[in-house]
Amino acid sequence: MDFSLLTLSYAAAVLLFSYFIRGIAGFGSALIAVPLLALRLPLATVVPLIALLDYTASLIQGIQNRSHIRWPEIWPLLPFTILGVATGLLLHRIVNPALLTKGLGIFIISYAIYALLPLPRLAGARWWAVPAGYFGGTVGALFGTGGPFYVIYLTLRQADKFGFRATAATIFLFDGGCRLVGFTLSGMFQRFVLLAAVAALPLVAVGLRFGNRIHLTIGPKSFMRLICVILLGSGLALLLK
Repeated sequence: MDFSLLTLSYAAAVLLFSYFIRGIAGFGSALIAVPLLALRLPLATVVPLIALLDYTASLIQGIQNRSHIRWPEIWPLLPFTILGVATGLLLHRIVNPALLTKGLGIFIISYAIYALLPLPRLAGARWWAVPAGYFGGTVGALFGTGGPFYVIYLTLRQADKFGFRATAATIFLFDGGCRLVGFTLSGMFQRFVLLAAVAALPLVAVGLRFGNRIHLTIGPKSFMRLICVILLGSGLALLLK
């Protein structure tokens, strides 16, 4: 594994930026951090590392915004999320890592294109928790980036800005807890991953703090366009890796 100063500086910058975005939007840290870090670090290291850091971020944001949590949207997701996590852990054992990296690139690009399309605001019934929970858990266990499925679900349920942010953080808390248990049982938390997570916590805290400060000042459309451009670039880089 590359421990050069350039790689460490690159990883620190990626983490700081990723959790800055998480502080603004309430999600997106793994979507940005995993593909960018996977350009220089093994995916098997990146995924459990971001799972630990995201769980910490979800805990912080969930507690801070607990009065806005929409619990009825969360409970239907949980059993299908657990099933999805189990599926993702199984695929980790039987699918080639290089193929997983390419799959992550395709997934990231697909989500970015979806988010850029001028689609009307849609509404959906609570049964959408079934595919959202299952695919969120599966993709989260594989890549640490199952958030888009939960985000789409909350969008369909038309959560308001504050409810969306608080509920998303709480969903990620439950989803992340399932993944942490699965990763622990699978032996994915090597000593290096745990040490890297401890070292990265100040970056997470700083990123979240500054992101929270500008949460109310940035235009949502401009913000989402910027994120989508970043995601497209990182997804293309993974495909070409």
